[in-house]
Amino acid sequence: MENLQKFFKNKKILITGHTGFKGSWLTQILLNWGAKVSGVALKPNTKPSLFQILRLEKKIRNNFCDIRDFNKISEIIKREKPEIVFHLAAQPLVRDSYDNPLYTFETNIMGTANILQVIKEIDTVRAAVIITTDKVYKNKESGRPFKEDDKLGGYDPYSASKAAAEIVIDSYIKSFFSPENYKCNHSTLLASARSGNVLGGGDWSKDRIATDIVRAIFEKNEEIIIRNPQAIRPWLYVLEPLHGYLLLAKKLYSGKKEFVGSWNFGPKEGNYLTVEQLTKTAIKILGQGSYKIKPDSKKHEAMLLKLNNNKAKKLLGWKPKLQIDEILENTFTWYKSFYNGEDMIKLTNNQITSFYNK
Repeated sequence: MENLQKFFKNKKILITGHTGFKGSWLTQILLNWGAKVSGVALKPNTKPSLFQILRLEKKIRNNFCDIRDFNKISEIIKREKPEIVFHLAAQPLVRDSYDNPLYTFETNIMGTANILQVIKEIDTVRAAVIITTDKVYKNKESGRPFKEDDKLGGYDPYSASKAAAEIVIDSYIKSFFSPENYKCNHSTLLASARSGNVLGGGDWSKDRIATDIVRAIFEKNEEIIIRNPQAIRPWLYVLEPLHGYLLLAKKLYSGKKEFVGSWNFGPKEGNYLTVEQLTKTAIKILGQGSYKIKPDSKKHEAMLLKLNNNKAKKLLGWKPKLQIDEILENTFTWYKSFYNGEDMIKLTNNQITSFYNK
């Protein structure tokens, strides 16, 4: 942690989507390390909101804006003059993408293009990490973990929009930010990061399993509803992919051209649990709750998805640290503490410190 902390101290960082779940955790980490953070995002759209719980609005330079608005985004980023950009802003929900496909495509494709275009137009950004998802791959559910050079695809609008965003990123790299022309025609290195099914305290987005569990138990006092009990997901602790993004940004900023391109950040092999197994463990940790299975086949969701981490392990020195039992303990202890009225800024920072002490 010391090397990363030293590197990010006083760096000018812009995070899009900083009001979201992962964005709030990333903002808190960088604030702890002394970075100068600004954010571009919509206002928090959940209640509760991790962004508000951590009181981040008063700690950084906030810009509330829709990333589809190029002129506004351009004005903000040119004013902030960041050295490093983390682009997390998105319409992030598979099931919502069926209800709002155009909004999903506009946000995830054109929103990403807008960010890349502004980076192209200014000369302050030395590194940019664009976050997509593990769902960018054409998934035939064979069980084989996907590698970064596997074919892109997307059944639902969300997955398709993120796969299309990857094509946009690759186009900008080849057309405007090629490693071959680095320090000749440009001074920016770009990478995309693919991860998904992230667990951790503070996510209240709908149709997320942890959210469904804690809302059912602590807010509604009713049974947890499981749509796809045997669906296998690559469960990853929230700080693990964020650590990967931070490592990647450092390499790019330092001019390491070989780190340009796409990167997978997936869990340990033993961390692939079914939704039903995860729910049972959560109930045990929380000491209460029950569930019932209520299938919903109207909106297709993949049953099996795995990522190959070999590239990140070999070249970036990144690997997932936590076993699934530790991930679930951290996640549901966080929620339990929140509903018990504890100091969540202190607990969140304790979890960050504990993670980096491993």
